[in-house]
Amino acid sequence: MSTATRTDTQSPALHVADSHDLIRVHGARVNNLKDVSIEIPKRRLTVFTGVSGSGKSSVVFGTIAAESQRLINETYSAFVQGFMPTLARPEVDVLDGLTTAIIVDQERMGANARSTVGTATDANALLRILFSRLGKPHIGSPQAFSFNVASISGAGAVTVDRGGRTTKERRSFRITGGMCPRCEGMGRVSEFDLSALYDDSKSLNEGALTIPGYSMDGWYGRIFSGCGFFDPDKPIRKFTKRELHDLLYKEPTKVKVEGINLTYEGLIPKIQKSFLSKDREAMQPHIRAFVDRAVVFSTCPDCGGTRLSAAARSSKIKGINIADACAMQISDLAGWVRGLDEPSVAPLLAALHHTLDSFVEIGLGYLSLDRPSGTLSGGEAQRTKMIRHLGSSLTDVTYVFDEPTIGLHPHDIQRMNELLLQLRDKGNTVLVVEHKPEAIAIADHVVDLGPGAGAAGGEVVFEGTVEGLRLSGTLTGRHLDDRAAVKPSVRTSSGVLEVRGATTHNLQDVDVDIPLGVLVVVTGVAGSGKSSLIHGSVAGRDGVVSVDQGAIRGSRRSNPATYTGLLDPIRKAFAKANGVKPALFSANSEGACPTCNGAGVIYTDLAMMAGVATTCEECEGKRFQASVLEYHLGGRDISEVLAMSVTEAEGFFGAGEARTPAAHAILRRLADVGLGYLLLGQPLTTLSGGERQRLKLATRMAEKGGVYVLDEPTTGLHLADVEQLLGLLDRLVDSGKSVIVIEHHQAVMAHADWIIDLGPGAGHDGGRIVFEGTPADLVAARSTLTGEHLAAYVGT
Repeated sequence: MSTATRTDTQSPALHVADSHDLIRVHGARVNNLKDVSIEIPKRRLTVFTGVSGSGKSSVVFGTIAAESQRLINETYSAFVQGFMPTLARPEVDVLDGLTTAIIVDQERMGANARSTVGTATDANALLRILFSRLGKPHIGSPQAFSFNVASISGAGAVTVDRGGRTTKERRSFRITGGMCPRCEGMGRVSEFDLSALYDDSKSLNEGALTIPGYSMDGWYGRIFSGCGFFDPDKPIRKFTKRELHDLLYKEPTKVKVEGINLTYEGLIPKIQKSFLSKDREAMQPHIRAFVDRAVVFSTCPDCGGTRLSAAARSSKIKGINIADACAMQISDLAGWVRGLDEPSVAPLLAALHHTLDSFVEIGLGYLSLDRPSGTLSGGEAQRTKMIRHLGSSLTDVTYVFDEPTIGLHPHDIQRMNELLLQLRDKGNTVLVVEHKPEAIAIADHVVDLGPGAGAAGGEVVFEGTVEGLRLSGTLTGRHLDDRAAVKPSVRTSSGVLEVRGATTHNLQDVDVDIPLGVLVVVTGVAGSGKSSLIHGSVAGRDGVVSVDQGAIRGSRRSNPATYTGLLDPIRKAFAKANGVKPALFSANSEGACPTCNGAGVIYTDLAMMAGVATTCEECEGKRFQASVLEYHLGGRDISEVLAMSVTEAEGFFGAGEARTPAAHAILRRLADVGLGYLLLGQPLTTLSGGERQRLKLATRMAEKGGVYVLDEPTTGLHLADVEQLLGLLDRLVDSGKSVIVIEHHQAVMAHADWIIDLGPGAGHDGGRIVFEGTPADLVAARSTLTGEHLAAYVGT
């Protein structure tokens, strides 16, 4: 054996396989990147910083993660690739040293009304198996506990081939599902206000229906006129009971209209399928307004909102049924599972235990498994996605995070930092896009992009250590140690907004007076009840304009001009100056280039390979017909106006021949929120998360209201931009508005006139007001977690 012992003391030469320690990016030109070249160390934590819109996400998500995913997809057969999203190779010269990328982004979790925290993770699946094995009485397989599976039974004759003979046999089958039959697993039932569906003094042909999209001009009109179930020229109030039933409730029935086979269905089942199957947040604004007006939702009386059938609720383990388990706070459920000692299902209990403990470890122990996933904030959704990766045995993987500290109190950021370092220490490469100084501080390597945003960004302005960043003189380096001071004097309130007996989610009968005419910051650890208090008791009141964290949706045809309503006054100004119709100046209407239908590019679908987009030769990417571009306003055509930045357009529409006050007002709001560099015609799909948040803020500021509620407006904002946001909030308050901000950022807290702090913990440990007063009093008292962190921040 001794012959196998090494006798030389020199270290062996580096094996060639160990030399690939860098991810090399050369010549990246995705979105606004200007030939960016960087080298990122593997098995280290690299943080990407820079102002919102500087190109961070373009490097991390658009280049590195996108190419890694594309290469993995290419390992599958062409048949499998046909079912997968097709990804084009990013615009980059060299990408070397990539590893498998796992993306944990901020996208809100599914807008499906059936999706809950339990179904979006593996927790519900494991619980269903547990109850099907241990529940007493035994009621069936795991699907008997699923609120997404309906119970079905049937019988009939089947034809069986046996030994060359064909015989008919009678067969019956039964599927036992856990869905509540009354609410179909939704947990709530809907009642319709019929007066919001139609005007009963009119006939259908006179336009009685007031449902969006249900006009008599299109196919609906042809079906209503030709179905024969009622007279479309008779006022609805004169309908017989039978006719009214057919109009509202008739089951899908085949009808022949003008020689074409069509399906007629009553209004209410049709609305339930087309509108109410979506989560409210995913609806278009006009549909959402109609649903809010026409439909009253109430808890299902049969299942009590649990979504489950009586049979599923009857099966129990130690006196707890599956609905009770899903309604428990996850930290309590983890304790209950720990108490189940059953060797026959030991691997299942271990897996469930690990999943629930991961929730607690990541700071989401205050959630319950029956919480609809559409109600999670961006930060909560991101951390929920992280759970499946925490105990993973994979190493040498690239984990990509998009601002993982969003929605986190300074107290919780420390916890998140430890998780990121754990992932790194297992031998993984961790790439983080981040703005918070506390998260930047733990980086092994920092890449700072800038110097500005949009066209003024897209360059690497610093690469190195955190210490080097501090001394670099870049915008991020200069602001890294910024500390806002507590205001020496605060404004006095002009009145109060009373909240009495608030019990939404975890709130414990909260009474609070919110001062008006000042800047109020509502804070507390994640899950303490901030959003429940404000969105549950304040946001729905008259005169309150609420800007939440919901993502703005838009196709590649949408841009800042269409989203903000800016294009309407611009089109009218062009039409008036040239004596033609406004529709000519829309690339989605009459003015569109006929070759590319106003898209500016022509897409060629290549099946499972990435589609190719080529600039339209007819309009050269301008999206409009040549004849439309002959019309000018102030010496510019419509395509030149859409190519302007907000700042340039603000000057253009502010004075001179092109002066348009309505357009100028919208542009000024966009500049106020720091979006002066955006191009009016830039597709919404190319905007970063922070830019979308501010675009939404600029749009909602136009609404008439005395109270503005902002939910974490610093999301995606660089340290330097927070100062600009505070200036905007001050201007709103000074103009006579009341501003209520749900926020964790210490600079915003320090700037407040009044702070309401919830806590002391999360979930059932929170839901109480632990402090009300000025920031100076909070810092002096240091009586809460927020007080301690704010005191440390302002350096007292």
